Amino acid sequence: MREFVMVGGIRRRETPAQRLVAFVVRWLITAAGVWVAAKLVGGIHLEGWKSTLMVALVLGLLNAFLKPLLVFGTFPLLIMSVGVFLVLINTALLALTAWFLGNFESIHFAIDGFWDAFFGAVIISIVSFVLTRFFNPGRIARNF
Repeated sequence: MREFVMVGGIRRRETPAQRLVAFVVRWLITAAGVWVAAKLVGGIHLEGWKSTLMVALVLGLLNAFLKPLLVFGTFPLLIMSVGVFLVLINTALLALTAWFLGNFESIHFAIDGFWDAFFGAVIISIVSFVLTRFFNPGRIARNF
C-alpha cells in the first residue's frame, strides 16, 4: 500500500479517509468481478448482494495478505512459467475463499470444482483489470 501520493507534483501523505475510499473502490471492483464470474461460469454459485460483498471482502483480504507470501514462496515457478503460475495462485485463493465462506450459513457462495475456480479466477482478474483502468482507486481517493 502506498503511503505517499503525488498531487500536483508535490509528494503528500495519504490521509486515512483517502486510504478508506481507495479500499472501498477496490472492494467494489472485486465484487463486480465476482458477480460477473458467477454469471458466466455455471459452476460458481452466488446468491445475493450481501454474499457478493462478503466474497469480495474475503478474496480481497486473502489477496492482500496471503498472495504476497504465495508469490514469494513460488517465485522460481513464477519465473519458469513467465508469470502464468499466478493464475493457479488466483485459482487457489478463490477456492480458499469458497471453502472458508462455506462454513457460514448466511453466505451463499460455492464452487463446484477446479476448472470452475480456474475460469472464475481468470474472469475476476480480467474484470478487475478493466474496471481499475476506468475507476482508478487512487485517483478517486485523491479527488474525494
